[in-house]
Amino acid sequence: MLRRFIRREENYVNMQPNERRKIFSKLYYFAMNCDIQYKTFIYNKKEFTDTLKLEERMYRDMKHFFDESLSYFQRFENVILYYDNGQQKLNHLLNLVLAACFSKYEVRKILPSEYKLFQVADLICTLELLNKKFETEEMTRSEKLIFHTKRDFKKDFFKGLRKKNFSNKWQ
Repeated sequence: MLRRFIRREENYVNMQPNERRKIFSKLYYFAMNCDIQYKTFIYNKKEFTDTLKLEERMYRDMKHFFDESLSYFQRFENVILYYDNGQQKLNHLLNLVLAACFSKYEVRKILPSEYKLFQVADLICTLELLNKKFETEEMTRSEKLIFHTKRDFKKDFFKGLRKKNFSNKWQ
């Protein structure tokens, strides 16, 4: 969703960069006021010889994270995966990891436009990916129009976001 927003596709085609940044900022500040923590995994497909190697690595990383953080997740009554079925392989992989780590969990299919925390998750993933793109100097013209410089991006968005990054303090 946010990728289309940044690239000025669909409903956003006539919006100016400052208008889009203002909307993006509102979602960001909403996310910063949510009592959440996050963990992201970023992979470069080019680093893997084939799709199976990439899937194996993703599975191992996610399983390791949940295994190491099990005491944190056991504090909750339910473990729920909210998913929009956007990427079938990822959906399948997440189900395998959750089934391996938890005796009971739920999967709920949602529409991203109707669930604010799903939009927050999209925002977090977008910001983490943008940070990676700033590091590797792969920013697109559309991204630069909204986020300007690496310094502005880090100061205005990424520094605050990282405070919500999951830590193992719950173990």
